[in-house]
Order: sequence, then structure tokens, then C-alpha cells
Amino acid sequence: MLHHQPTSIFFFTLLLIHLPQFTTPTPFPDYPCKPPHHNHPFCDQSLPIQTRATSLISLLTLSDKINQLSNNASSIPTLGIPSYQWWSESLHGIATNGPGINFNGTIKSATDFPQVIVSASSFNRSLWFLIGSAVAVEARSMYNVGQAGLTYWAPNVNIFRDPRWGRGQETPGEDPMVASAYAVEFVRGFQGVEGIKKVLSDRDDGGGDDEIMLSACCKHFNAYDLEKWGQFARYNFNAVVSQQDLEDSYQPPFRGCVQQGKASCLMCSYNAVNGVPACVSEDLMGLVRNKWGFEGYITSDCDAVATVFEYQHYAKSPEEAVADVLKAGVDINCGTYMLRHTQSAIEQGMVKEETLDKALLNLFSVQMRLGLFNGDPRNGKFGKLGPQNVCTPEHRKLALEAARQGIVLLKNDNKFLPLDRSAGVSLAVIGPMANTSKLGGGYSGIPCSPKSLYDGLKEYAKTTSYAFGCRDAQCDSDDGFAEAIDVAKEADFVVIVVGLSTIQETEDLDRVSLLLPGKQMDLVSHIAAASKRPVILVLTGGGPLDVSFAETNQLIASILWVGYPGEAGGKALAEIIFGEFNPAGRLPMTWYPESFTSIPMNDMRMRADPSRGYPGRTYRFYTGSRIYGFGHGLSYSDFSYRFLSAPSKLSLSRITKGGFRKSLLNKADQEVYEADHVQVDELQNCNSLSFLVRVSVMNLGHLDGSHVVMLFSKWPKVISGSPENQLVGFSRVHTVSNEPIETSIFVDPCEHLSFADEQGKRILPLGNHILNIGDVEHIVSIEIY
Repeated sequence: MLHHQPTSIFFFTLLLIHLPQFTTPTPFPDYPCKPPHHNHPFCDQSLPIQTRATSLISLLTLSDKINQLSNNASSIPTLGIPSYQWWSESLHGIATNGPGINFNGTIKSATDFPQVIVSASSFNRSLWFLIGSAVAVEARSMYNVGQAGLTYWAPNVNIFRDPRWGRGQETPGEDPMVASAYAVEFVRGFQGVEGIKKVLSDRDDGGGDDEIMLSACCKHFNAYDLEKWGQFARYNFNAVVSQQDLEDSYQPPFRGCVQQGKASCLMCSYNAVNGVPACVSEDLMGLVRNKWGFEGYITSDCDAVATVFEYQHYAKSPEEAVADVLKAGVDINCGTYMLRHTQSAIEQGMVKEETLDKALLNLFSVQMRLGLFNGDPRNGKFGKLGPQNVCTPEHRKLALEAARQGIVLLKNDNKFLPLDRSAGVSLAVIGPMANTSKLGGGYSGIPCSPKSLYDGLKEYAKTTSYAFGCRDAQCDSDDGFAEAIDVAKEADFVVIVVGLSTIQETEDLDRVSLLLPGKQMDLVSHIAAASKRPVILVLTGGGPLDVSFAETNQLIASILWVGYPGEAGGKALAEIIFGEFNPAGRLPMTWYPESFTSIPMNDMRMRADPSRGYPGRTYRFYTGSRIYGFGHGLSYSDFSYRFLSAPSKLSLSRITKGGFRKSLLNKADQEVYEADHVQVDELQNCNSLSFLVRVSVMNLGHLDGSHVVMLFSKWPKVISGSPENQLVGFSRVHTVSNEPIETSIFVDPCEHLSFADEQGKRILPLGNHILNIGDVEHIVSIEIY
């Protein structure tokens, strides 16, 4: 386990909060404000939420208050308030991880959408919103039959910084802007009422501006992306991060989640940031509430309050740990540490009861926004949702569409794919990952209709045979190779399915290698050598793989990455291989070579440092070789681009926000503007600089299909700390064979063309910014007048 000696109490608590819950669900949820308690002011819907929540807090004893500070909040019988479980999970569908969820009642399963890293590969904002909305409908439906809560701890919007990270699969990838866009869309879809208007078409959709259908929680704030590596573990890791990297890499997804997504929850992480545990950091919590305007509750990760004392030894006692996190701004503890130590902390004068009141105001306010204190939920706006709204044909079709859009074609020599279904081919499917229906990855639930990749493929071939080759993803033995080779020799075409599973990458488990596990590489090479024709290689798993052996092997014609494609992954893969769907997914993360594993995983620096042999991280700063780059993804069609309209010059005013005329240049007498910059927060006319880039996209192929247009920016002259390349915007469009289509990408120069300096201040370089889509470029010159 970890290199610190854990206390028995800490691990007993961890065991309790991670045990599966097998309680028998009630036919409908219990709720507050039932007669005779319905006349309390906190039940009066005509009053402002803050007034109602404050009234409720005034009626509580100190013991009542403390008993609300756990994810398993106690009942308050004197006020008719039942217990409440804050912890439910909904990363890519209703998951079994949280104790707030069970599948033991009327609803036995829920739609299993692709893992987040796969959905992110679609680069489709509307898809992300629809997935959030669909998961929300199913979650609220399960709540109505007593099988789920109203507060969910998703999405995970940490940056996929290191390819070995076991939870990178749960994130939208390595780009801060993409991760932010995903967070905004998923949270809006999940929390918002507009996502289920068609379900509620016969009801009044009116409601207060503060009303939310469910509560989403962006996690894990901040700089959390290491499980176990060497002597480091997430419970004790101190992430040393520069202000520069915090501002333009680690924080943007959370800022977007709060400011644009309006998330009602934020989760602080286990790790410390620059020596201070994240849940204790008044700087981080203050940034969120005071600068970003966060309105909601902040929860610790599970037992992240205990780790402040037990693992990180930042606090000198359990009471000090509790006091520190409460004073920093954490409202609730996933775990029991606050329950057991808050009373003593108050008695010792470490924290005041008024601090608890602030936490409770945030907690009760969110519950009231959810309608929890509005009487019987069956009579409310969402009361008609139920089993009929779970695993619907529409949701399962959306899961299929998400898998289609997320699968990435990495290699396709001589246009080997697609195969002709009408030819009646025989197909051999080989590999340990081909015949499993567990295709969701981490934080999965019980799928509506679990099917394997083999199940999907056999529907499209005249005859299909299967051999496992290796018994599981570990592939420790070659005992199954001979049978697999014999099966492959007899087929017209061979599909080999290998890669990662949650045995290699998951919560609490990072990888040590980027190569295929065990003897998988040997299996692929042997099958490719024995096959009549070049083979098709399908890769599973969320993390990048060094498959350079396959990329250069002419006996391997095509490579597809399916990640964890969810319950409809088999059908989606078959549709792509046999040409019913034209692939358009793009990698949201860099695929590094195995040599990258020599870089210490605990090194949080994004920027390269050539003097010390440090190559940097993510496509924005990495200077080394790569197997596949960020944004890589092939199609069965070729495409050409043409810029239709974009400004050639932008002029900045020297007038600052304060109305004073002064030099905004870093060097007052600088004449060569291309080598200089201005501070973004000094500019008065940032909003007026925004513009649209209009682009024409031509499908040069014979197949219709979607295409992801990615607009990047780079600078011809290097400014210290500037990215190598930076994604400005993206648009997924549907194209028709041999016809052009137009799309527009919004550009806010102060946001999209800027980056952080060493002090963490946003700077906008002056001079020529080169915008490029593929191999087509357009120069925008930024000048000061």
C-alpha cells in the first residue's frame, strides 16, 4: 500500500464508505416538509432560498449541524427531515460506485455511454450536452423510485497530464479548452431543465432561475492526476505547480465549469498543491468563491479530510484538520472525520459554530434548488419520470451515436477499410478484449443491453469465428496462440482486439509502461504474419499506447482505437469497419513513446526545459517524438479547407481599464511588436476584439460523413513560456461527398490567443498570430494604437 503507516481508523473509514450498498430501495424517496412539519418557513416556496435555508439552520442544535457534515447526512426527526446520501456517481451513466445508487429495485440497469475520453474524441459539444441530459433523466427517474440521490459527483475534468495516469480515461483529455468545453456542456445538460422539455411537454416548465434538476460536481480540484507511482500516492502527494501552469493548464476546466457551466458542486482533491492540501487551501477555495463566483457546495474527496492529518501530517491533530478544511471553505466531508472530530474542534476553540452555519447554508441551498424541500417530489415538475424513462430507445441510440463519433481511425494503409459487407466475407476475431461486455471502463453501472465487440462484428460477416489468444488483458501466457493462429488462417479478414482494461488502469492504479500488456504484442505479430491478408487492429483502453510496432508493420493495415466505448461499442465498431459510418473521431491526448516513462510522473511542469532534458507535457508544450499526436484521426474521405473570412489585423487600445493612457508593452521602446506582449487584465477593449473565423470544408471522398475542423494558433517567434501550438476552437460538421460546407469558429483573442506568464498573469502576444486548419494558414496581426 502506501509508504506511510496508515492508522486503523482511517482505513476502517475508507472501507465503510467504499463498500457496495445492498439496501432494499423504497418505492419512492422520503422527503422533508410533510405534515405536520410543512408549515415551517423553510418549506415556504414563496420565500427566497437563502431565507429558507437560514431559517432551517436557526432551528438546529449543534449536534444536528455536525451530523449534516458527512456524505451520509443524518435525519432530523424533530423537523421531519429524513437522512440524505449526497454521494452518487454519473460519470458516463449511472454508476454503482456511490452508495446513493442501487439497482436492486424496479430499475435494474441504466444506459452505459462511452467513457468520457471516448466521448471527448467526438469533439462535439451538442453530443456532450445530450449525454448529460440523458444521464440526468435516468438519474432523476431512479430517484423517483428510491434508487438514487439528487447530487452526483461528476464530471472529472482534471487534465490528462501523464499518459500513465489510471484515471485519464475519465477525463476529456489533455487540452484545457476542450476539457472546459466538455465540463460546460455536460454540467448544463445534467443540471438544466431544458434538456428534458420533451419529457415534460405536458407540464409547466416554469421555475426559478436557481432551480436545477440535479446537482453536478466538477472534480478533483486541483492538480490531481496521480494515483500510485513509486513512493508517491494520491493521499500524500504534493503537486508542485507553477502559477503559470495553474493559470493556463490546470485551472481552466474548473473555471469554465463554475462560470459557464454553473456547476453547483466542486470537489477538492486528496493531494496538496505547493505544500498545502487542496481541501485546506484558502487560496484555492477563495479563488473559486470570490473570483469565479461559485455558488454551490464544496465536498472533500472521500476521506480527504482525514488525509490532512493521517497522511500529509499537515495538521497536528484530527480536530485541527477538521477546523482547517471548514475554515478554508469545505462544506461537507465524504467520510466520517467531521462527524467524529468537529465537536471537539469547537470545544478547543479551533473553529466557530458560525463556520458550520456557512457550510450548512451552502448545503441546504443546493438541496432547496433541487426541490428537496418542496413537498412530495411525485407532485413536482419531475415527478412523472420513472422506469419508463430509463434505457429508452432514444438513450440507447444516443449511446450508439456517441460510440460512433468517438472511435478513432489511427491507420488505414491503402484505404484497406472499409470492408464490403455485401461480399459475404468470413471474419476471424481474435483477442482477450473482443469477447467481454464490460466496455465502460471506470465508474460504470449495469448496462441496459451489454454486448461485446465480437457480438457486434458477427452481425456483419457471413461467418465469424473467435479465439481469445490470451485469456485476459494481462496476457501472461501464449497458451492460446496456436488456436488463434489456426482460426486466423482460415478467415478472409482478421480483426485483433487487444489493449487495456481496468486491470491495468483505474482509480488507485497507474501504469508503469505504455506498451501493450504482457504478450499482447507477440500475439498481434504472430496473427498478422499468419493471416491471408493484412489485419485490422482494434485497441481498447483509455490511456495512450506505444504501438509503433504496429504503425510500421505493413501486415497491419488498419488500427482503430475504441477506448471504452460503452454498451453499444460493438455495433459502432462494426458499422465503421464495414463502412456504414465514416469515422471522424480525433485523439484528445498525445500518444507518447515508451521512452516517456523515464520522465518522473510527479513532475508537474507543462513547459519543456531543454537544459535539463525535460521534454514538456501535452501537445501544447511537448517537444519529443510521438506515436500519434493530439487531434490525430483519419476518415474514409479526404478533406480540403479554405478560409472564407477572418480579420487580418486587430488593434488594441492603449487605454487601460482604469481609463488611463499608458504603455502596455513589456518594453516601453519596443519596436518589433512580434517579440512582445500585453497584459490581458490591463486591456479595456477585450470583448470588442472577438471575431468569427468562417471556413469552407470540402469532402473530397466518395462517402458522406462528419468531420472535425480544428483551428490552431501558433507564433512565428518564441516568447518565453509560449505553447508550441494551441487549439483555438473546433467544430464538428456533417459533410456530403464532393460538396463544400461552411462552418464558423468563435475566437476571443484575450482567451484563445493568450497564455500565462511566470507570475500566472494572462498575456497576449503582439504581432503575427498564425491560425491554421490542416495545412491552410491565415495570419492575424495584433497591434497597439
